[in-house]
Amino acid sequence: MTEKKARISIDREIEVSVVDERIYSSFIEHLGRAVYEGIYQKGLPVSDEDGLREDTIRLVREIGVPLVRYPGGNFVSGFNWEDSVGPAELRPHRIDPAWGVIETNEFGLHEFMNWTKKAGTKPMYAINLGTRGIEAARAIVEYCNVKGGSYYSDLRRKNGAEDPFDIRLWCLGNEMDGPWQMGHKTATEYGRLAAEAGRIMKMVDPSIECVACGSSGSGMPTFPSWEAEVLMQSYDTTDYLSLHTYYGNRDNNTPDFLASNIDMDQFIRSVVAVCDYVKAVKRTDKQINLSFDEWNVWYHSEEADKKLEKWVQHPHQLEDIYNFEDALLVGSMLITLLRHADRVKIACLAQLVNVIAPIMTSDTGAWRQTIFYPYMHASTMGRGVVLNTAVKVDTYESRHGDAPYIDAVVIKDEENQTLTVFAVNKDLEHPYEVTMDVRQFEGYTVKEHILMTHEDVKAVNTEQDPGRVAPVTVHTDTIDAGTLTMHLPAKSWNVIQLS
Repeated sequence: MTEKKARISIDREIEVSVVDERIYSSFIEHLGRAVYEGIYQKGLPVSDEDGLREDTIRLVREIGVPLVRYPGGNFVSGFNWEDSVGPAELRPHRIDPAWGVIETNEFGLHEFMNWTKKAGTKPMYAINLGTRGIEAARAIVEYCNVKGGSYYSDLRRKNGAEDPFDIRLWCLGNEMDGPWQMGHKTATEYGRLAAEAGRIMKMVDPSIECVACGSSGSGMPTFPSWEAEVLMQSYDTTDYLSLHTYYGNRDNNTPDFLASNIDMDQFIRSVVAVCDYVKAVKRTDKQINLSFDEWNVWYHSEEADKKLEKWVQHPHQLEDIYNFEDALLVGSMLITLLRHADRVKIACLAQLVNVIAPIMTSDTGAWRQTIFYPYMHASTMGRGVVLNTAVKVDTYESRHGDAPYIDAVVIKDEENQTLTVFAVNKDLEHPYEVTMDVRQFEGYTVKEHILMTHEDVKAVNTEQDPGRVAPVTVHTDTIDAGTLTMHLPAKSWNVIQLS
């Protein structure tokens, strides 16, 4: 089929921002098989002496996940952190009303910190501001970050961790705007609580950073007045404001589904506008940046989850099996986050293992879902500086507005002398020839073009066929007279790197 034409324009000196590596973070909640059977499962040949799954750790390291949010999620709003420390056999079993299951607390704070070291990542810890308050917030920071000589720091040492955990980033609750949340509050109630919790936490350790809860999605009836009121109350102690969003192709309209990142883009722009409005009202120089600490595709498992038995331990819950079109949207969402790297400093693909996740496990192994690949490519090849990237291309009508057929962003890495183009072709029928002027990068040549495409947008990877949807390297791109010409097949995820 004849290629359509598109053009990408960049300037080496017109930069958006340095990429904060935390934009490639993820999320582990005590939910379903994320923890139990996901990262922790005693007795398997693939598990180490601590019960940590080494096959999962290898895949997490392959992605290069810099930060993992933990332990929730909705779970955290009814969680007593003290239940997760001390001898495992003495820890209480609790019901978790958020997900209708029983939490044994066998895997807790110390086990998680041990896992982060083995997985090459760092923690982002969420505190309970649903059923608990500022005293518990103060205590957990003391337990984690004070060297010793106090009740909670000495308790940590007694429990086997002589050195502080040194957790730098803290979530002040989770989705407190949501009526489904245990301890749901109004914006004023939550803003005051977040302000006081953050203040006392920073009195214990002034070096920490705090993330306040923004809206659980742009469709919430309180958006964006929630953000404005929360920040009016908590601006002084807040460093980042959170955003959450999930998309699904429930009506099986693939073009509309692939345009969902337009909604994500507008969500980010709106929250930035509110942050800057409150900054102006308060007449301060302090800037609030964003933590998009839950984002993904989530809808495949909804019907199965309605049939789950209550009050069991780690059931198969929220286990979306991702297809190829999901990977295309995840690629576009990553591109959207990078295009806003000046304000989005943290982002967490939710979640990491088994629960709406790029990695799946069974008792016999672990494998990569389709969405694993764009996430891994962005994390490993998207470090550097985002260049302002203008794409001239045809658009199509969608329920989110006019959608460009090509999403793209360009990353400059001066240290390693690379220029990387991430691009999604959303056209289900037509390939595209995309050109870009690279005369400012004299001497650069095409190093590789990684391509992921499939004739069937519903194709999935399974344990039996883990490579059905996987990237390949192609050699179709050229540089001639300072013009890079890239060939993007119909419905494809592409990574073109120059060096």
